Amino acid sequence: MSIDGKLFGESFRDPALAQSLVRQIKGHATQPMRLMEVCGTHTMAIFRHGIRALLPPTIALLSGPGCPVCVTDQQEIDGFIALAQRDDVIITTFGDLLRVPGTYTSLQKEKAEGADVRVVYSAMDAVQLAQAHADKTVVFLGVGFETTAPTIAAAILMAQQLGLENFCVNCAHKTVPTALAALVANPAIRIDGFLLPGHVSVIIGMNAYDDFFQKHHTPCAVAGFEPLDILQGIAALARQITSHRPALENSYGRAVTDQGNAKARAVMAQVFEPCDARWRGIGTISGSGLAIRPELARFDAARRFKIAVVEMKPPKGCACGEILIGAKTPLECPLFRKRCTPMDPVGPCMVSSEGTCAAYYRYHS
Repeated sequence: MSIDGKLFGESFRDPALAQSLVRQIKGHATQPMRLMEVCGTHTMAIFRHGIRALLPPTIALLSGPGCPVCVTDQQEIDGFIALAQRDDVIITTFGDLLRVPGTYTSLQKEKAEGADVRVVYSAMDAVQLAQAHADKTVVFLGVGFETTAPTIAAAILMAQQLGLENFCVNCAHKTVPTALAALVANPAIRIDGFLLPGHVSVIIGMNAYDDFFQKHHTPCAVAGFEPLDILQGIAALARQITSHRPALENSYGRAVTDQGNAKARAVMAQVFEPCDARWRGIGTISGSGLAIRPELARFDAARRFKIAVVEMKPPKGCACGEILIGAKTPLECPLFRKRCTPMDPVGPCMVSSEGTCAAYYRYHS
């Protein structure tokens, strides 16, 4: 057992260790500091375990753009729906995406109207569907960060190996490190430190954040998702800020290495190349997306179908964009718990299991 960023053993919920970390945080947090947890899983864990109540009033936790469904741009959602409206297509997707509202409808509503939209548990399930339905094109909706991108890349390579001509991916993947600089540069928010995502960092490794840190010197700590993991990450950030010694710190050493998962990164590099991507709430970030390489173009739904979608504004009053960059909390959205509820969501932050609005609705009294 330790609190130095290495191992906790089996003591993820050790009360004595938690109290020690809280004392450390309170000892360091002698000045106001705004910390952003980038990952949506962190947001949920922080609420679920009551971590905000343990922190001193000098620490403000901001929820960032770490929910992949939430940051998917409105135009991309409308493009997914337009594909679902085709008779020659089977849409496959993870469940969270079903209920995300487009401008006029959603995948769930289109499914109720007869569109062939199917929830799958992996992109490989979509490949198997393509094998079983040669008369239709199976489109997998590729939404997510570096955590899910390797599995979708592997599915594309499997489809290539099988010689499938009726499988493709509508790729809306985004990468985390490139978004950090956009957040730091945004004048609408002030971020004193980043609690960086554990799952993504397992894949990309600590070295993937080097360019950002060397340029901006913003305190950073990668953290896991157990209560003590999160407290350790917050303690690291508070120490860095108070001592004026920013660092890129690994507080999840039992899972995250400097290099990350070399095989997963190699699969991603074989299938994808960087591209500009639009983020809900942020706008276009250069090089922050993943596009399917030209040599695999037959598996790219955007190239195959060329669906034109008119850019539309988000729903009137919806503050999801500002919530995703930490400029507002759900409590400051005029629609929260009124027009926008989990049963009838207006914006994606209320839909996703990692959405900030969903976390506030469930856990904030």
